[in-house]
Amino acid sequence: MKQRDEYIVECKVHNPRPVNLICDATFYGKRKDKLGTLVFKDNESKEILIWKHIESEVVKDYKYLKEELILYAYTIESATLDGKRGLYKAFNDIPTQMCHFHQKKIVQRYITMKPKLEAGNDLKRVVSRLTQTTEKNFTQKLDEWYEKYQDFLEKKSIFSTTGKLHYTHPRIKAAYRSLRTNLPYLFTYKNYKHLSISNTTNALEGGMFSHMKNMISLHRGLSKSLKLNLVDYYLVNYKKK
Repeated sequence: MKQRDEYIVECKVHNPRPVNLICDATFYGKRKDKLGTLVFKDNESKEILIWKHIESEVVKDYKYLKEELILYAYTIESATLDGKRGLYKAFNDIPTQMCHFHQKKIVQRYITMKPKLEAGNDLKRVVSRLTQTTEKNFTQKLDEWYEKYQDFLEKKSIFSTTGKLHYTHPRIKAAYRSLRTNLPYLFTYKNYKHLSISNTTNALEGGMFSHMKNMISLHRGLSKSLKLNLVDYYLVNYKKK
């Protein structure tokens, strides 16, 4: 037991080079002992480059890891992100890609999987083509959708509970606003074809993060520090798997 408690994970060995980052965070454990890890992965080599254990997902931690990689002499050619507010500013000097999976999930959260309104169904069809179209065509379809439903989006109603005017269809309006805000970052992977840019963060959020969560679940009796040691060991040795 003492040997386990005193185990020190080997240090990450760095090989500075140009990299295209996939960046995302995951959380595991129950609320009272919630743990999280922010991870940066190289899309081309699939190597985990750097990570940081966190209590909440904040922009300053993304900035910290980015600056650490630069100090290690990496050249960051691009970054694929989940679109969290403020993240684009953290990478404003680097080509940045918004994760298509997260963008579709944002829209789905607002209009649901089976929209009841015509505007929602039409917007769903526009978004369904996100991965098969170009920036020019997608922008055109989004503009056409907005032109058709502009009056619908701006319509307001008086809420009986407050007596104040509110947008009648705020959720569809929010879905459109998300697409419009993220549009400059949705086709970076096509605008920089010479770089190895992923259009999703699924390389992290899929199998790897799921494996980490399962690993923590299998060792639920460990202390917080030992759980983090276990994650460190997994990430240091990830490329060797």
